[in-house]
Amino acid sequence: MSTRMNVQELEPKAYEVLFAMERYLANTDVSYALRELIKIRVSQINKCAYCLEMHTKDARKAGETEQRIYALSAWEESPLFSDEERAVLKFTEEVTHISQEGVREETFQSVKKYFSDNQVAQLIVAIGQINFWNRIAVTTRMQHKHV
Repeated sequence: MSTRMNVQELEPKAYEVLFAMERYLANTDVSYALRELIKIRVSQINKCAYCLEMHTKDARKAGETEQRIYALSAWEESPLFSDEERAVLKFTEEVTHISQEGVREETFQSVKKYFSDNQVAQLIVAIGQINFWNRIAVTTRMQHKHV
């Protein structure tokens, strides 16, 4: 499978905005480790191999364990995730699958048990951002240089 096009080369100003959003997210109250779990889970749902490779490496560099990364696709069945992480992962899935049922009130209230309104807003932006990156990578068949 070959890459279809390079959006960054074709529309560098769009990438400037995307990278600015990444800088914003890096300075939010949502921890780096949690942002990486979100990125991995969304990329699993969207079947984005490019982002999965990138963010599993980033998560490991940040101290995430192999076992938790492996278990992430089955987080509901795994004892390896905290209640806070479970709330975020459920929220992440519902935001990613927004057209199916929307975000249920129970899920939203569960996240609000652990996060302020501003932090919930930051989570929404973080989830939306990785979904957007996935759409670019999957649509254009982005590949890492070593592939």
